[in-house]
Amino acid sequence: MAFDLAAPFRPAGRYQGVRPINVYLLRLLYGLMFFMLGQTTWTHILGHTGAWEPTNAMAWSVWAAFATLAGLGILRPLAMLPIILLEIFYKVLWLILVAYPLWSRNELHGSAAEDLASVFVWVALPIVAVPWGYVFRTYIYARRLAPIAGP
Repeated sequence: MAFDLAAPFRPAGRYQGVRPINVYLLRLLYGLMFFMLGQTTWTHILGHTGAWEPTNAMAWSVWAAFATLAGLGILRPLAMLPIILLEIFYKVLWLILVAYPLWSRNELHGSAAEDLASVFVWVALPIVAVPWGYVFRTYIYARRLAPIAGP
């Protein structure tokens, strides 16, 4: 039996018509989020002492929840795609609203936003990994479900 090098790049019925390479990349993303972001966020949350500043606590809580849910994405990559879409949306939005204006005025280097901008530019990886055809078929072009009847 010969190994087919093109197989990961062809749509597969096993993954609802998504190319296996996209599924593998998604699993890699979920794994990175689960282990790296999860380690950072949960270490910070569990090691925090004193009262939390509400907005700061909200941000750490969202990131910890995001990283924890990514663990499910390792097992069910297509089912958990909405968290990847959320990641893409908030990072691109932040880069446009915060980083780009600073960069265009040559003020990003040395600013408080520089560290986050250097992390957020990696948003290109999830953009490449997402099976956009599947996203459009499933979330945008899909027929609307009938409303659930009340009592």
